[in-house]
Amino acid sequence: MLDSRLSRRAATRQRWAWLGPVAAALVAVASPASAWSDAAPASAYGQVIVLNADLLSHDSATATLQRWCANRHMADPPTIVARRVLGQDKPAGAEVRALLHAAPGEPIRYRRVALACGDQVLSNADNWYRPDALTAQMNAELDATDHPFGAVVKSLGFRRQTLSATVLMSPRDRRPPDAVIRHKAVLETPDGAPFSLVVETYTKDVLAEGP
Repeated sequence: MLDSRLSRRAATRQRWAWLGPVAAALVAVASPASAWSDAAPASAYGQVIVLNADLLSHDSATATLQRWCANRHMADPPTIVARRVLGQDKPAGAEVRALLHAAPGEPIRYRRVALACGDQVLSNADNWYRPDALTAQMNAELDATDHPFGAVVKSLGFRRQTLSATVLMSPRDRRPPDAVIRHKAVLETPDGAPFSLVVETYTKDVLAEGP
């Protein structure tokens, strides 16, 4: 029991350790000495930093984008839809198989989706996953629908281990680049077994606002 509590505390410390640089960046944005020459781009960069922190502090990127979409009134209803991108299969290489702890010969499936809220594509996600780790119903839903991966496998009670998180926008950018954030993460079952590797690239449309 003690080992379990210590493990959970260590995981919590690791997760919130990401927020040190995030907090520093937020202070830089708010500071009069910021590199920005006007308020608009500084505001955009600050919003990207806030979204990055929100994504890092939750296990489900889909749920985080759902809240982000609702708070910014991007659509009515503010629902995240996963639009399947077909015909761009990326076979799982040695790195992907190693990260997923895939057995020799074990099948790995690939799924690419664009996560959209209304007319805005907020994220493009590459996902490699182990179908043998999911239920038959989950696999059928992933094959036949555009439902977000995180929503389909929610009942697994998964946790997210972030491997890298990169803010692609600089405070000196006059305009947001097409891609503003990129995350690479492994999704694990509660017992620590990895079943999905995701690479998520968030677009400048995350800065859009509704009326």
